[in-house]
Order: sequence, then C-alpha cells, then structure tokens
Amino acid sequence: MSLSIAPADRTLDAANQGDAAYGRIRRDILSCRLNPGALITEPGLMELYAIGKSSCRIALTRLSHEGFVRSLPRKGYQVAPVTVKDVEEVFTLRVQLEPLAARLAVGRVDIERLRELEAACRVRHPVSLPDQIDVFMDANKAFHLEIARAAGNERLLRTLSGLMDEMTRLVALGFNVQGTKPEIKHDHNAMIAAFEEGDGKRAELIARRHIETFQAMTLEKVYASLSEAGASLPLLAARFAR
Repeated sequence: MSLSIAPADRTLDAANQGDAAYGRIRRDILSCRLNPGALITEPGLMELYAIGKSSCRIALTRLSHEGFVRSLPRKGYQVAPVTVKDVEEVFTLRVQLEPLAARLAVGRVDIERLRELEAACRVRHPVSLPDQIDVFMDANKAFHLEIARAAGNERLLRTLSGLMDEMTRLVALGFNVQGTKPEIKHDHNAMIAAFEEGDGKRAELIARRHIETFQAMTLEKVYASLSEAGASLPLLAARFAR
C-alpha cells in the first residue's frame, strides 16, 4: 500500500526543510564562511547546501528579516558587510547590558553550570582554526547567556542573545583571518567567584572589565582584517559567481 502525504504534511515538511536550511546558512554567515559583503544567489545556495528552491527562499526571507542578508535586484543577495561602526555599536551595548545582567544574576545563577561552560571555553579541539573558533564562541555565548537568563529579564536575554550572535561574526572575521584564537584570560573564573560570594558590585565590575578587554582585542583584529585585501578573507563567493 502506498502512502500519500497530505497537503498540511507537505507544508510542514517544507517549513522544516526551510528551517534547516536557514540554520545552516545562518551558521556559515556568523562564522564568516560566507564572507561579509559576499554576493550570493539562490542557485548558488541551492547547489552549495543541496537544498530546494522553496527551502532556500524560506531561509533567505528569515535572514533578510534579521539583517544578515539584503536583496539586490537582478543580482541576488549580499551578505551584510561588517564595519568598524558595527563593532563599536555591539560593544557599546554589551558594556552597558552585561554588567547589569551580572549584578541581577547574583544569588540566582547556577554556579556549577557556569563552571561547566567555563571549562568548555578552554577545551582544545584537534580541528581547524575556524572550527575551534566556532566551538569557543558557542561555549562563550552559553556562559554569558546563562548569566543573562538568571537575571530574570526576558528582554535583556533576547537583546544579549542577538548581540552575542553578532559577536560571533566579529570574532570569526577578526581572529580567523589573523590566524589566532580568542583568549579569555581569567575573567570568567573571577565572575564565578564573585557569584559564589554574592558580591553583585564585584560581578558587575568584572563583567565590565571583561568586555572592555575583549573589545580592545577584537577591534585590533577586525581593523587588521578589514584593512587587508578581500582575497585574504575566507571566501565562498566564488561558488556563487555564475
């Protein structure tokens, strides 16, 4: 007996495939495997990710709404460029919001979970540098969002989650192109100690120092990357120049 898929099931399946395509393309944008400013096309994406037209369009629509790509009439799409202004805006918001989150999280955050995430940030994986940066940024994002979640403010959590996604892209651009992995020194452990002691003021100060230190590191790497020739960036753009 043959089985047929009901229209509603087909719609759901297409949506699921679109979500999967969105996740994969978004991941490559955040990791700069799809280079900032690169021109991409539906046929190119369909070939690269082995996806159908419907899935590709669902993914591009969502990515457009999030500002990661923009439509170029008769040309396709452009991956959103990264500018010095982007870097400065992301860090300006982080340095205001994360110390607040740290202060609010005192007495509420799961200390053991933070220790696990801090350890994950330091694990060395025998993979390529871009993959090492991916793993580090995933663990680092989870560490910071664990604190934001414990603060108990959903808007603060959503805002910081978006900023951490943008951070992933900045770090991938700056550190990957310059051939090095980010270092977090001992700030995470210092924050954990402040949470253990219930010292909100200290947690707030450490969070601010941590972001300011990381900002200086990231700005240096991004400036260097943006000043280099486009050919030295990790490009997939050639796959779309058809």
